[in-house]
Amino acid sequence: MVEWSIAAMRAAAGVSSIVVACPPGHVHDLDGDDLGVVEGGATRSQSVANGLEAVGTELVAIHDAARPLLTSHLVEGVVATLVADPEADGAIAATPVTDTIKQVREEGSAPAAETRGALTPLYGANAPLAIEKTVDRHRLWAAQTPQVFRAGALRHALEGDPAQVKSATDEATSIEAAGGRVLIHPAPPGNFKVTTPSDLKLAAFLLGERSAQ
Repeated sequence: MVEWSIAAMRAAAGVSSIVVACPPGHVHDLDGDDLGVVEGGATRSQSVANGLEAVGTELVAIHDAARPLLTSHLVEGVVATLVADPEADGAIAATPVTDTIKQVREEGSAPAAETRGALTPLYGANAPLAIEKTVDRHRLWAAQTPQVFRAGALRHALEGDPAQVKSATDEATSIEAAGGRVLIHPAPPGNFKVTTPSDLKLAAFLLGERSAQ
């Protein structure tokens, strides 16, 4: 999956260098490639910060290798969306939410607290859940990668509140928390994240088809 992501980045116009954050002990797994390789951190944000130390460009794209069906066209599209708006700090690939979204709480508990609009529940292992409300999905988008930022804005965001930065599940969250402006670039359905064995089988099938073409 790492190799497929690297290949897509190499094929994207405007990408001048690639830095891979590897788990500790695996930095030399990519020896021989024309890549910058750094050791990842204990958190996503630390891995990104480590990678940023090797970046000298004005813009930086962050991508999860767990999305191996990345295309050069998508990378170029997200970059173009950001470049077209000088006032924006970043742009991310995302897709509209199509499912009906339910916000829940443990049966009998008080309404769940919300922080910055994001639900922060603490559920017991076997606690029954009750629907608290149905969330309007028409303004909801599922964030993906690549996420492209002005490098200075991302560095500033990663120097923000340590607890918030540590808990962020993507870089756009940190930019938002720092008061930055992030744009959406619609992503194709195929840019899914591999999280289950069935996802892996589907990705392997689609990548096989792409190779055949």
